[in-house]
Amino acid sequence: MVEETNVGYSGINISTNVVKPKGHSRVPSSTDLKEFKEVTQRDSLVQLEKEMTALLTTTADDKKDLAKSQFTAFSRLFQRFLEESGPSVDWDKIEKLPTDAIRDYDTLSKPSPDDIHSKLEKLVVVKLNGGLGTSMGCRGPKSVIQVRNDLTFLDLTVQQIEHLNKKYNVNVPLVLMNSFNTDKDTEQIIRKYKGLQVEIYTFNQSCFPRVSKESLLPIAHDCDIEGNIEAWYPPGHGDFYDSFKNSGLLQKFIDSGRDYCFISNIDNLGATVDLNILNMLLDRGTNPLEFVMEVTNKTKADVKGGTLIQYENKLRLLEIAQVPKEHLEEFKSVKKFKFFNTNNLWIKLDAIEKVLNEGSMNLEIIVNNKTLDNNLNIIQLETAVGAAMKSFNGGLGINVPRSRFLPVKKTSDLLLVMSNLYHMRNGSLSMSPLRMFPTTPLVKLGDKDFAKVKDFLSRFATIPDILELDHLTVSGDVTFGRNVSLKGTVIIIANHGDRIDIPSNATLENKIVSGNLRILDH
Repeated sequence: MVEETNVGYSGINISTNVVKPKGHSRVPSSTDLKEFKEVTQRDSLVQLEKEMTALLTTTADDKKDLAKSQFTAFSRLFQRFLEESGPSVDWDKIEKLPTDAIRDYDTLSKPSPDDIHSKLEKLVVVKLNGGLGTSMGCRGPKSVIQVRNDLTFLDLTVQQIEHLNKKYNVNVPLVLMNSFNTDKDTEQIIRKYKGLQVEIYTFNQSCFPRVSKESLLPIAHDCDIEGNIEAWYPPGHGDFYDSFKNSGLLQKFIDSGRDYCFISNIDNLGATVDLNILNMLLDRGTNPLEFVMEVTNKTKADVKGGTLIQYENKLRLLEIAQVPKEHLEEFKSVKKFKFFNTNNLWIKLDAIEKVLNEGSMNLEIIVNNKTLDNNLNIIQLETAVGAAMKSFNGGLGINVPRSRFLPVKKTSDLLLVMSNLYHMRNGSLSMSPLRMFPTTPLVKLGDKDFAKVKDFLSRFATIPDILELDHLTVSGDVTFGRNVSLKGTVIIIANHGDRIDIPSNATLENKIVSGNLRILDH
């Protein structure tokens, strides 16, 4: 017998089909297991709804409507998490990419000088600004880490947009998607930009409760987020669409005549506004592209990055989390999957509105398992902004130069962008023409001594000259003097208890340095 049960809170109903148990069976069958799962799913949903209702009563009156809408979105995600099993992609159904699925950047034409002004007036720039700098040992938003000439990610971004606005006499707005982790600090910081020719808007992505892996219940007991910040999380950048609409900014920009938004991670220093891509988008006439993803050639360093596939006659993003274990090596193959997603996206604003109104956006769930400081195992249900590609019409990948993908995730990346490998102008970085090869060096710095920005900076009197560097590995207690030059392949290993000080003005070319090396002043 099948009974349909509705559970809900505050007017929100979630419907599940539940099979009633028919008593014990001596030999468990697939039917028994199915019934068991369906009953436990029903119970988990019912219990979750009770907990969410209780949490809602602890919310301040002026925040109740927002909390209710976010809890509803979380409950839907949670229900899908319970119901969906197995990989979201049938590997055998992956089709070969059509020849016109990915366009080479070099085939794009430049806009005429007379067109640039009118085309930039159709654009909104969005930066994903929800991350903290904790992985690099910093407090507060990652966007306020200093990356070049005492300027932060946010400083460089604002410089880029202001230069664009001044040069072409336009008003391209900058929109920051914050999280509850970064919102307060960011709002204080952006006050210093008030005198600049940039309109800055902010909105917050959702705040979802972390769930215990064992009980599948929220670990929060009330909605005092600041009082128990470990109990809450921002649900990934796939939350952009709903939060952007709920903020009112989506409708505002549509009403003001804007056509496209350009979305990128704020820590990707290569993600600047590209006039050639914008020109292509706005020259399509009656056949507009709704979703364009910048991809670039995969190298051995990028094998885990998401890639584009043709699936069920649509272009879509395939992330490593969706790949069955037996096909992981195939996914990492540079030959079969040649491109990876830079997370630089160009999306038509009225298409976002249409897809959201239709309710047809169904982003793959990323299950992020974490262990808190108190050893509690929790799960976070997240989504990715690029996964929405399959929900739009007229999708396209553009194979862009590697220079448009310059993320700073670790201090090894920071070493590159702080060095003479790059020149900076108007907030944009470009590789030095003195570099003989267009590829960036492969840099590996030891986690123990170099992972935190403060420790990293203390180990360099000045950032070395790396114009001719191919590969650098540093491990252990190593420091660098002033004006050091590194060329070719350099490996410096200080074993436990040893210390290596590279003296000022030293040149290391194709060298392995190990053991103990200290040169002291007297």
